[in-house]
Amino acid sequence: MLKTEDTYMADNMRNMHLVTDELYFVIDEKHNTIELTDKGIDMLTGKTDDPQFFVLPDIASELSQLELIENAEEKQIKKDEFLANYSVKSERVHTINQLLKAYTLFEKDDEYVVMDNKVMIVDEQTGRIMEGRRYSDGLHQAIEAKERVKVEAATQTFATITLQNYFRMYHKLSGMTGTAETEAGELWNIYKLDVVVIPTNRPVTRKDMNDRIYKTKREKYSAVIDEISALVTAGRSVLVGTTSVEISELLSRMLNMRNIPHNVLNAKLHQREADIVAQAGQKGTVTIATNMAGRGTDIKLAAEVKAAGGLAIIGTERHESRRVDRQLRGRAGRQGDPGSSVFFVSLEDDLMRLFASEKIAGLMDRMGFKEGEVLEHSVLTKSVERAQKKVEENNFGIRKRLLEYDDVMNSQRNVVYTRRRHALMGERIGLDVVNTLYDTATAIAEQHAETHDYEGFNLELFRVFAMESPLAEEDFNASKPENLTEKLFNEALVQFKRRMERMTQAANPVIRQVYENQGAMYENILVPVTDGKRMYNVSCNLKEAYDTECKAIAKSFQKAVVLHTIDDAWREHLREMDELRHSVQNASYENKDPLLIYKLESYNLFKNMVELMNRKSTVILMRGQIPVREVPSAEEQIARRIAVQQAAPERRQDFSRYRTEKAEYGRRSEASASGSEAAQQQELPKLSPIRTEKKVGRNELCPCGSGKKYKACHGKGL
Repeated sequence: MLKTEDTYMADNMRNMHLVTDELYFVIDEKHNTIELTDKGIDMLTGKTDDPQFFVLPDIASELSQLELIENAEEKQIKKDEFLANYSVKSERVHTINQLLKAYTLFEKDDEYVVMDNKVMIVDEQTGRIMEGRRYSDGLHQAIEAKERVKVEAATQTFATITLQNYFRMYHKLSGMTGTAETEAGELWNIYKLDVVVIPTNRPVTRKDMNDRIYKTKREKYSAVIDEISALVTAGRSVLVGTTSVEISELLSRMLNMRNIPHNVLNAKLHQREADIVAQAGQKGTVTIATNMAGRGTDIKLAAEVKAAGGLAIIGTERHESRRVDRQLRGRAGRQGDPGSSVFFVSLEDDLMRLFASEKIAGLMDRMGFKEGEVLEHSVLTKSVERAQKKVEENNFGIRKRLLEYDDVMNSQRNVVYTRRRHALMGERIGLDVVNTLYDTATAIAEQHAETHDYEGFNLELFRVFAMESPLAEEDFNASKPENLTEKLFNEALVQFKRRMERMTQAANPVIRQVYENQGAMYENILVPVTDGKRMYNVSCNLKEAYDTECKAIAKSFQKAVVLHTIDDAWREHLREMDELRHSVQNASYENKDPLLIYKLESYNLFKNMVELMNRKSTVILMRGQIPVREVPSAEEQIARRIAVQQAAPERRQDFSRYRTEKAEYGRRSEASASGSEAAQQQELPKLSPIRTEKKVGRNELCPCGSGKKYKACHGKGL
């Protein structure tokens, strides 16, 4: 197979098209990507009228062609149409790629398991189920469709941060692990932390044997079972480490065929973890485990097991990371106990197949190795470790690139979170609101000052600040943007203070009455505030509101509005940034750096988000008011009370007698036309429409908005 591959890849892959021309798509396992071939695209677009249905156009060439159009309006329309079409096609191609990934690169019981009709991700480092975690970009939905379970809705990201930037938030950073030495370079590059090796408490007596390399997986697993059988016969306890749930179940079936008792510990059987680990050190006990048992597990050995040679570690495959393998080895030989470790490897393993199989396969062929024979040497073990180092370097490059993208987000995150923290604490909310008003006034002034659009300026002021222009048209045209901003801001500030004062005056009598009569019953209260479109229930401390003459309510309203607009804007911004990050990857086809484009575009997105956030906050703050119903006078209250006492019992009403016939209108018109005294006496009474209103039930909520039942509020006594 390797010789055939070399034939096609020779001379800069000149003959590779002979293979790929017959494929519908090509899988790149090293980079975890999938690309449709021309044949695959033709197959997908065979039943459509558009042959370019799944082909992304060349942005640079298309936009350069559009620049040749002289008419500016037509050029903009064409450009908008092209970008909209590109966005739709990009999403379409992305969806197909995610479906192909789900079917080809993500295996059940390896990257994920299906439990309780749900797709649950398995952490490849720990072997444990990652509760609540889902793949992003529609990949999780694609896997759910593949496994024919319920397809959950796509989740909305509320906050995002990489672990690297999260750890950098600590003022002091340190850690302790038994396997940090191999990652010393990354720890220095990312965190500027040195790695210091501390000697073990007692000398390590564990015997770490060379890897045993076989040609095929079948030979390897057969050798693993033979080794387990020999160790059990010798009276030792055995821990078999696997890389996936699927392999652990395969070995379990093979041991059952040999009638060898054993325990299985994987993501599906994690409930029995404590019991299985407690028995793992007994004589003749075999434990098959994923990486769950590879870290943080201390297996206590029985005395007879120590005498027989201690715990034997058998690795069925080399992991991509050397740290995971070292953690598995470290389960044996703890605190000076005896033990041994050995890894069984085949050329069909993913690590060997992708990174290290060519030289070893050639060596095995030259030496004439037959099926079932093992290749074991320290040089080969080092070759496998070099392959692991390649993978680690590749993964580090991916993490570093991810961190570079997140560093762009991190600066924006710091700005938004600082602003949100100020609003949450409320200590400087007044200053933040004033800054918001000033920034909004600046944006409006700069937008309309250059065009001298007084009518548009007036309309925008009414829409945002709910006020008219403080300047006449002549003064507006003569003013510079800086002067216009100052005048607009000063007028807006006066209007804002007036509205907040009106809010406190409206709330003060009610708050005073509640506090003086029922102050012992309530600690916090909800005050309804509306901007004319939406009702906000503002929470406030009753005593604080009473002591400050309701100024605390105005402050709480400002906090609520700022928090609400920040959260909404930031959530939408995260979605846009996520889409941007995926779309800029296509820039690599134009020989441009996606990261550079990402930085430029993300700045524009953030600038637009801040401006939109300021405007939304201003619109709500400038229109906020407490809805107050007019209190009826004493005479009206007495009249209502009498009307209630004299109300007749409810009875059904016959509306048939209110039917109006055509003849009656005729008689009425004749009577009015004759003007005779008799006709005037017989004139029919004037008919008025009958109005029927919805009757409020006694147990329904009162329409006044108090939250009480009707019978306990305005329906009391009815």
